[in-house]
Amino acid sequence: MKSNSSVYKTLPVLFGFFVMGFVDVVGIATNYVKQDFKLSDTLANLLPMTLFLWFAILSVPTGIVMTRLGRKKTVMLSMAITLLAMLIPLISYSFPMILVTFGLIGIGNTIIQVSLNPLLTNVVRGDRLTSSLTLGQFIKAIAAFLGPIIAGVAAVSFGNWKYIFLIFAAITVLSCLWLMLTHIHEEPVNQSFSSFGSSFGLLKDPVILMLFLGIVFVVGVDVGLNTTIPKFLMERCDILLEKAGLGTSLYFVARTVGSFAGAFLLIKLSGRKFFIVSMLIAIPALLILLLIGNLWGILTMVFIIGLAVANVFSIIFAAALKRKPERANEISGLLIMGVAGGAVIPLIMGITSDSLGQTGGMAVLIVALSYLLFSAFKLKES
Repeated sequence: MKSNSSVYKTLPVLFGFFVMGFVDVVGIATNYVKQDFKLSDTLANLLPMTLFLWFAILSVPTGIVMTRLGRKKTVMLSMAITLLAMLIPLISYSFPMILVTFGLIGIGNTIIQVSLNPLLTNVVRGDRLTSSLTLGQFIKAIAAFLGPIIAGVAAVSFGNWKYIFLIFAAITVLSCLWLMLTHIHEEPVNQSFSSFGSSFGLLKDPVILMLFLGIVFVVGVDVGLNTTIPKFLMERCDILLEKAGLGTSLYFVARTVGSFAGAFLLIKLSGRKFFIVSMLIAIPALLILLLIGNLWGILTMVFIIGLAVANVFSIIFAAALKRKPERANEISGLLIMGVAGGAVIPLIMGITSDSLGQTGGMAVLIVALSYLLFSAFKLKES
């Protein structure tokens, strides 16, 4: 009975990861918005910038607020903001309102990423935390994978891609109601720790600092690959964008498969060993990718890299939460601030690509993966 009760409480928390995955709608939406309003690349790129900006601004404040408000209520607040974001383009569709929409998606997603991961610690035992976080990332990956499909079906079958927002709004309401009706006990948190100074003070712990930078680099690798794979394929294999874009889809599939497998493997395997093996696979695969010119060979390496990096975010996050469980709220805020690496690393890649081509841009990721391998060896068994 106790086990059934635990599952009953875990399911609505895990379903929240599907709502977390709505952030990836920015990819397909940027293309539709650019087409609808005939925007330049510069203007169209304001959408992801408007979204990712909030991870840098709100992550730590959210961790502080969560200490006072509670994790469950903070997750529900994020869903309310996400729901508002989804309704705006259905009521008023203009470029300024789309910017507001994605600003709100960024705010809601920042809050849910900071609060949902610690909430999972209230319903999952410590030894299952890494695999449960990985399962959550798998559910998030499903939402990311389905987003372009839903938008495409809505555009072709109903003549309006924006119906994706209606579907996402309905799912958000369902998730919020399910969580609201589920009783989750939260241990009182010492609020005396909760301040900007104490939150950033956690970076004085060399392990927390290492893991924070790990989040910066792994998210940078993820976004960097998503944005650069099509351009790399076009340059290396001389193919059109329509075909090259399949490389990104393949990467998403690999991450989804990798997250699903990791959710089970990490029940039995050490997070540290899994992390080390993942990087020892990813680095050679990236080096091979940079050296070969065969399309199918490159796509094979893209798939292998996607599998290898799929569980790194969850392993790092779980390790940080276990490091100081009594400071989980502030640690979560700090780590999610590292998601802004999704803007920093691709920027460095872009600057490098302008000088050395797409191969030079992709080579930047070797540095990021090398740091992650270093972190994996430094990490203690958990």
